[in-house]
Amino acid sequence: MSVYKKAATPRSKPIFTYQVLKDLLSIPHITTFTTNLSDIYTTQNKMNKIKLHIESDNFTETSHRTPVRALPSTWYTSPEMFELEKRAVFSKKWLLITHQNRLAKAGDWLKFNVTGYEFVVSRDRKGNLNAFHNVCRHRAFPVVQGGTQGNSSIFACKYHGWSYGLSGNLAKAPNYDQLEGFDKSQNGLFKIHLKVDAYGFVWVNLDSSENPEPWTRYFDGIDQQERLKNVNFEDYTLDNEYSMEGAYNWKILADNFNECYHCPTTHPDLPTLADLGKTKCDTDKGWIKHSSVQTEEQKKDGLGLASTYFYPNNSVVVLPHFMMIQRFVPMSANHSSMHYQIFRNKNSSDKDFHLIADMYRRVVSEDKDLCIGAQRNLEAGIFVSGELHPRLEHGPLSFQEGHREAIRDHVQLEKELGRQIWPARQRLPPTAVENKEDEELCSSLACGSLQEVLAW
Repeated sequence: MSVYKKAATPRSKPIFTYQVLKDLLSIPHITTFTTNLSDIYTTQNKMNKIKLHIESDNFTETSHRTPVRALPSTWYTSPEMFELEKRAVFSKKWLLITHQNRLAKAGDWLKFNVTGYEFVVSRDRKGNLNAFHNVCRHRAFPVVQGGTQGNSSIFACKYHGWSYGLSGNLAKAPNYDQLEGFDKSQNGLFKIHLKVDAYGFVWVNLDSSENPEPWTRYFDGIDQQERLKNVNFEDYTLDNEYSMEGAYNWKILADNFNECYHCPTTHPDLPTLADLGKTKCDTDKGWIKHSSVQTEEQKKDGLGLASTYFYPNNSVVVLPHFMMIQRFVPMSANHSSMHYQIFRNKNSSDKDFHLIADMYRRVVSEDKDLCIGAQRNLEAGIFVSGELHPRLEHGPLSFQEGHREAIRDHVQLEKELGRQIWPARQRLPPTAVENKEDEELCSSLACGSLQEVLAW
């Protein structure tokens, strides 16, 4: 929810770092180089993937004079695009879901849902965190029933009585010990890749392959931010959590969160946190970092705008008295659920905590109204695409470019294989020959009804 810092003194020739030179010269079809930033942006379509790491005090109002077209409205309204996003993004990207502080004791578990994929994260008796799909290996009934959190010694399916340990291993399958060839070790709950970063945030990747894309590919260094070097994340404990639902596509909210161009118009509280004219947006790989300049009084009160957006659909706000994890959960092409985990610093007073927590609750409610209104008009069929400000809306443009790349890469893979690719789907063992033939038959039916973008 922020923008680049506005320079005090305009300069026509910003200073480029050595890395920028390398980035520019490595781009295909770019054979010449200029230090005139306005010239560079006349080739905007070729430059979308460039990370222009320009020092903020060299960024000027004379830069970025060419508007950039946003993604078309069909990407926000199409059911087919939503299904493609489930395959191309939410089945294979790393997703930040919570903080390990919420799973302090053996047996603690949390349940989550992402685009219909329901899964559980638990802490076992050895102190390890485990993630697995909430799907019994026998007949697919949900193993963990009721509520979104709890503490259990075992997970028991109430359909046929299969039970599983805290690490997801199969503990008991009634009457299956009488069958030859049944291997309990191969019938635990479907494992999900899990990582805890240096700050203690918990990430999952639903890709069922042994080797999903490396977390470091998009998030290397994100847990080593200079601005958070003095933060002790162990001081933050969950105070409350709440959810909202809205009739809009999840990307509407992602676009909204990643710019503060709308803030002076919509959020009267935000000037209390920081100077909206001195905010900054930095992008790199899979994350968008927002920061601000505070007055001495704001610093003393623990106020500011300090958030990081993690592609595709999560963000974290960290302030001295308050931390918030936001998850934008797609439910359908035009419906989303927003989940907010609110943490409080154990050393903060009620006044300091609620000043910020209550303010953010008002802000997210205001954003919800904006998103609903925008989605309604997208679906009316008039609006196709708008022109975004390359500086003030740099965050949404970065998000959209990364999303466009993820979608196109996956579509290319599906075209090459001639079928849909669902990375999170169970991988059958070599012995399941007949089952594979049945699956291939059904897949061939699906291919026959694909839209033009996936017409193989």
